[in-house]
Amino acid sequence: MRLAFIIYQYFPFGGVQRNLRAIAEACIGRGHEVQVYTGHWDGDAPESLGVTLLPERGLMHYTRQQHLIRMAHAAIARDRIDAVVGFNKMPGLDIYYAGDSCFAAKAYEARPAIYRWAKRNRLALQNEAAVFAAGNRTHVLLVSKSEQSTYQRYYQTEPTRFHDLPPGISRQCVIADDHADVRLRTRSGLGLVDEQLCLLAVGSGFRTKGLDRTFDLLVRIADRFDAQLYVVGADKQRPFERMAERLQVSNRVHFLGGRNDVPELLQGADVLLHPAYFENTGNVLLEAMVAGLPVITTDVCGYASYVSDGQMGRVLPSPFDPAGYADALTEVLSVQRTEWQRRGRRFAAGADIYDRPRRACEIIESVCGTAS
Repeated sequence: MRLAFIIYQYFPFGGVQRNLRAIAEACIGRGHEVQVYTGHWDGDAPESLGVTLLPERGLMHYTRQQHLIRMAHAAIARDRIDAVVGFNKMPGLDIYYAGDSCFAAKAYEARPAIYRWAKRNRLALQNEAAVFAAGNRTHVLLVSKSEQSTYQRYYQTEPTRFHDLPPGISRQCVIADDHADVRLRTRSGLGLVDEQLCLLAVGSGFRTKGLDRTFDLLVRIADRFDAQLYVVGADKQRPFERMAERLQVSNRVHFLGGRNDVPELLQGADVLLHPAYFENTGNVLLEAMVAGLPVITTDVCGYASYVSDGQMGRVLPSPFDPAGYADALTEVLSVQRTEWQRRGRRFAAGADIYDRPRRACEIIESVCGTAS
């Protein structure tokens, strides 16, 4: 089959983008052709993957997106594609990879009524309805089971159009046999001294991931721990650099940008901190767990249950309590590193968390027989 994958922008450190690439590679491995249609591609693309760059025209972000949708469908019609897989919400999809949460729930439940009158938000609701409204043909690859009921509440989406996906993390994150050497080498590269505490925050979208909460944590634990925080992800740093300066913790915060060596960083760190305000899934939680690294996260993360069920850290309840966050760190650090590694190995060996790309490809193959 000739498959079209559509995404507004591709950059190598975004969660949805990484899943697009993994699913595309799984489809190619099963003999399909995949062509990605996007307004921007950052980084290298595999030789087996075709990339069509589309012009982005318009003064506003949402007008550029709408223009890209029109251009993508014109190109797809020209290229004789068998099925269209979207990684953003838009009309004309056979399959949508649901990496984002329900926008209608945000617009109607978490924002004032005037929010829905802004043109960009009206278009976002229209694009979402084009995927989920009852009677539409688009099937949904669901990465967070809890989101299904939310979509059905707003759009009455037929349950047969939802297809559950397991997590899909890389086995490269599993704790290495030479983990002691990896840890020593990684910590040396970061400039850590002896057993200085290494706190790690991973994820683009610093605000959503709760980086401000972790800066406050550094203030609270200053008299308890000699801690350094390493921030991995692609986002606008300057507002958070100013925040760190204002809180007088800038000497303990290090922005590393997007990185390809996250598995090594996970083994060099002492705790993964992920106090997100919202997280549809949270692959990094699982990546840390299989690396033997304890996790502190919030109960709004889709994969938080893996942390509690696997006894691999602490899940902070809502509403968020800054003092409870600090207490959780103290509690997690009271457990020996060797015990976290033992639990991580047990979780890595028994959890169904690696097969999302293969399963997504199987669903695409099944659905494409009825897509029209």
